[in-house]
Formats: sequence, C-alpha cells, structure tokens
Amino acid sequence: MDYRRPARQHSVELEIRKSRFICDVQPVDNRDDALRFIGSVRHSHPKANHHCWAYIAGQPEDVHQWNCSDDGEPKGTAGQPMLNVLQHSDLGNICAVVTRYFGGIKLGTGGLARAYSQAVQQGLHELPTVAVVATVAISLSAPYHLTGELEHLVSQFQLRNCERSFGETFMLTATLEADRQTDFRQALTPFQHLISLSLS
Repeated sequence: MDYRRPARQHSVELEIRKSRFICDVQPVDNRDDALRFIGSVRHSHPKANHHCWAYIAGQPEDVHQWNCSDDGEPKGTAGQPMLNVLQHSDLGNICAVVTRYFGGIKLGTGGLARAYSQAVQQGLHELPTVAVVATVAISLSAPYHLTGELEHLVSQFQLRNCERSFGETFMLTATLEADRQTDFRQALTPFQHLISLSLS
C-alpha cells in the first residue's frame, strides 16, 4: 500500500483559554523512534504540565503500530482524540506530541478533547509530506556475462538498497517498487533461462 508520511519535523502553537498547546509532529520509522521523539519533546519543555502523544509508527492501517497517551489529563481527553486525527489523515510513520502549559482555566473533558484534536489538526495543516511507495525484496543470481545488462536494469527500475556479491555467480539483492514487478519480470525475459529470481 502506498501512503504519505511527514517529510520532516513540524511544529505549531496555539492558545486556547490561556493554555498554550504546542504540537510537534515528527516522521518515525518505528515505535522506538516515536518514544525517542516523545522523550526529546519532554526534555525541551521540562516545565510543561502535560506531554500528550499519539503515533502511527508504520503503515496507516497497521493497528499494531498505533499508540497514545493522555499523560495525566483525564482519561480519553487527549491521546485518543489525537490518535483519531492521525487515523483520519491517512498518514503513516508519524508521531504527534502536544505539550500543554496550563493557563489557569479548566476546559472540561469535552473542551480538552477538542483542544488536543485542534492542536494536531493545526499541526497537520501545513505539514510537508512525502510518498511512501510499497516495495518488494528481490534476489537474483546470474552468470557474470549478464552483469552489464543487470546493472542497466538497476538504473532503469531505480532499484534501491542494492547489494552485490561475487561468488560462483553474480548475486544481486535489492528492493523494487511493488507495482513494477510485472514490468521487471518482462525485462528479464530474454535472460530468464540463465537467471534465478525470487520476489517477496
């Protein structure tokens, strides 16, 4: 599945009834990345009252990569509303932290949920994003006299993460955009009787 992710860190700040809400959004590759980012925001705002957060640390539809925290706000008033906004954004590999400096006026549970949701919506409003294209892993081996033709295909299909090894045969492992598998197989047709190919 192709989807979009943040291109870089992005921050916005808004004031709601004298409380400051700062939303920091960061691209993350996994849960550990997300937790490190949450920790860095805490470190940047040591005097804040709350650091509520939500993340989707992988593909948007992978529920195992979702998590959130109210960080001391009443249960369900911060983390889950923030996560709801992320879910509806169709973005993946994203972590949002909303830092709150309490301004002395209580917002109530409904007001808090709206405030944290609004902070994340604002954070996503002008967030630069990049496409994440689904890929498959390829592995092939071929006689050395085909090395030139295979290197040409590496360029033609913009294969990534290429690793080459030189044993009895030329070995290549790489990643290929998933929607180009058929074209890649067709490009190998003239050499198919000489090449061993696997895609996963």
